[in-house]
Amino acid sequence: MAKKKGSVVIVKLKSSASPHCYYTKKNRKNIQGKLELRKYDPVARAHVVYHETGKL
Repeated sequence: MAKKKGSVVIVKLKSSASPHCYYTKKNRKNIQGKLELRKYDPVARAHVVYHETGKL
């Protein structure tokens, strides 16, 4: 039986200020482009923009 491709994927978010990363889920039906979130970076000790770098 063929494997069904789901609409929810786990993506890696990389900080724009340091090497810190977050992992989160993204629904491909609602968000077609790359994900960008403003989150707290514990290495930089500030809120910075995190960019989607890849999938798991």
